Amino acid sequence: MKKNRTAFIPLAIFALLLALFALPLAKGSDPSVVPSAMIGKPVPAFALAPALENLPGFTDKDVRKGGPVLVNFFASWCLTCGAEHKLLSRIAREENIAIYGVDYKDKKEAAAAWLGRHGNPYKAVGADADGRTGIDWGVYGVPETYVIARDGTIAHRFATPLTEEDYENILKPLLAELRK
Repeated sequence: MKKNRTAFIPLAIFALLLALFALPLAKGSDPSVVPSAMIGKPVPAFALAPALENLPGFTDKDVRKGGPVLVNFFASWCLTCGAEHKLLSRIAREENIAIYGVDYKDKKEAAAAWLGRHGNPYKAVGADADGRTGIDWGVYGVPETYVIARDGTIAHRFATPLTEEDYENILKPLLAELRK
């Protein structure tokens, strides 16, 4: 009888683990949404040197004024950055919004070549070669895009490449609200 009980222990552990992993999915949680402790907080202080010769770098003061603005962390080595890049260019045009680019853990020459091939939707591009600014913002990886409100606080974070669905269902309504 004791042998029969011990045979069920691995099955019970498996069922418990399955329930723990399935519960967030059953609640409708989106596993691609990574919470950020920065939402509602002021943009962290930073100063980025230019990543491109023809555009300036920028500081926290630049993104805190005249909002809303977008801050997009990208890199030339990032495969999914290319997927959202055309959409970022369209958003800059359609929304008449300043987008600041942060070239994250990248070489300036590689970023310049990448932007030369893909186009440049950015008002300014700053170099974050050592990733320090990304750490201060809570960046998990690239691409990540932050929406900055007029008061200089972080209103929203996209921790995955922006999609058409994100633009239509989240970003557009949020920008309309922030512009009121």
